[in-house]
Amino acid sequence: MAGLAAFGLSLAACSTGGTGSRDEGAARTDEVAATAPTSAAPSGTPGPRSAERVDPIELLKADPKLSRQVKADLKPCAADSYPVDASYGNLTDAPAPDVVVNVMTCGDGIGIGTYVYRNLSDGYENVFAAEDAGVYSTIDRGDLIVTKQVYAKGDPVAYPSGEDVITYRWSGNRFTQHDWVHNDYSRSVGEGEGLEPAPSEPPAG
Repeated sequence: MAGLAAFGLSLAACSTGGTGSRDEGAARTDEVAATAPTSAAPSGTPGPRSAERVDPIELLKADPKLSRQVKADLKPCAADSYPVDASYGNLTDAPAPDVVVNVMTCGDGIGIGTYVYRNLSDGYENVFAAEDAGVYSTIDRGDLIVTKQVYAKGDPVAYPSGEDVITYRWSGNRFTQHDWVHNDYSRSVGEGEGLEPAPSEPPAG
């Protein structure tokens, strides 16, 4: 169940001069050194941003926007190991990286809640929340990608009928939906694999 999941900038390189042999003979070493092009770092390209690690469990427990059900299910699976993922990236153009937190179930790792926290001067603020069975978020080049499993009547939790993939972008002071894709899962792939016929009983007598 990211993403709680930066835009790339393409740079065009310019070339000057032509090709061909020199008419005046081999170049002197000092001339080559004087005319050799120097490499410069591309301007306007953001470098890696250091992410201040946070305790996602503390964020979740202190968040009033979490439902009672998710808070009740927020328990360690073993010892102090919680079924929680955290991702860091630039989603809201804040000075510091945003944090995407996904909460899952212990047994089968199915998402039950996904949240985005924005780093403000006085702490982190919840700016996005989705709570449902089979929900998970990731960061993809500055977009928030939310995947929601779709269940038809009678579907077991581990086998949904399809999924919705929704792309959100930060606009002003909130996320707005930018794109939506629905995928239906095939029911025929792998159907019947691993099943063996029941042994027949020996004839009586």
